[in-house]
Amino acid sequence: MGVFDDLVGQERAAVALRRAAEGAAEMLAGGSGAGMTHAWLFTGPPGSGREEAARAFAAALFCPDQGCGHCDMCHQVAIGSHPDLEVVRTEGLSYGIKETRQLILRAAGAPTLGRWRVVLFEGADRMPERASNALLKAIEEPPPKTVWLLCTPSPADLVITIRSRCRVVTLVTPPTAAVAHALVTRDNIPPDMAEFVARATQGHLARARRLALDPEMRARREAVLSIPRSLIGVGECVIAAERLVDTAKKEADAVSSALDEGETAELRKIYGEGSSGKGLNKGLIRGGAGAIKDLEKLQKSRATRTQRDVIDAALLDLVAFYRDVLAMQFGAHVELANEDRRADLEGLARSSGPEDTLRRIDAIMRCRERLAANVNPQMAVEAMTISLHRPRL
Repeated sequence: MGVFDDLVGQERAAVALRRAAEGAAEMLAGGSGAGMTHAWLFTGPPGSGREEAARAFAAALFCPDQGCGHCDMCHQVAIGSHPDLEVVRTEGLSYGIKETRQLILRAAGAPTLGRWRVVLFEGADRMPERASNALLKAIEEPPPKTVWLLCTPSPADLVITIRSRCRVVTLVTPPTAAVAHALVTRDNIPPDMAEFVARATQGHLARARRLALDPEMRARREAVLSIPRSLIGVGECVIAAERLVDTAKKEADAVSSALDEGETAELRKIYGEGSSGKGLNKGLIRGGAGAIKDLEKLQKSRATRTQRDVIDAALLDLVAFYRDVLAMQFGAHVELANEDRRADLEGLARSSGPEDTLRRIDAIMRCRERLAANVNPQMAVEAMTISLHRPRL
């Protein structure tokens, strides 16, 4: 099975990428390289598999058979050990100018194995303007064997000067049936559970897999979807907001603490803390204190990012809930993401009108925008829950 066969529900994109990989092989052999370029932009909604598609394309560029899926090159890409592939993950709130310049310098190097040097930038939409301008220069005049793979939810997330120089690969939300089939065949998840989580996550394969395998995640989803029914007064709105934010903070702290402790211990070890022997001491050598401070800053940013991501996932679940309510109010015959909560959906559909539901959806989307603008999470979520209770205000 080839690397592109793993792209669930993305048949059209897989065909285009396979042809481009064939063109890349022709280019290396001195041919025209039709369909190949040095800058690519992978876009699509959450769960569409942007990073997976970019990684599959990277494997196809390295592979002698353009992505066979079983050779050493494909295997190295799959496990993250290929020397010519650099994967950039933006764990903090943004990817700064300093990091971008260092990345550009690394990308300019010649490939180790003689084919391509590929940079897969998973969070390209998190670059501020100065970092984007620095990256633009590298994309305008790339080294002959350097390929940039940028991943963003939408082309509009990048400055127009960058996206105009990239070939865009547009991914779509995978069908529920395709996601459920992948969960059954790849992860041995029971068919009923696979269908439920595929529908509940609206085709988001990674979230569907976690929802199926993690009972705590299913419990958190239930708590979020019980919010609309609980908003019977302003006091309840404040309590619901506090619980949502507190749950997100606890989850972010759990994730961060698991990573922070190991990172800090490793960095202290690198800078000589606890070393023994002639000429050494048990404290940090010169430069260690500054490195520790930089790491703590990164860890704090990552914790904030994680908390926002947890809240945002909850908000998307709420959007799906009210979208189902709206579908019922209009009598639309569509698949409901929250079929398991049909009684709640029907009750809200009867007790309110489509205008109310649209206002509620707008309130959730405003909350997402405020969180992205660094508004205090408690204040942003409280404003949202009060608007959900009183949509006409």
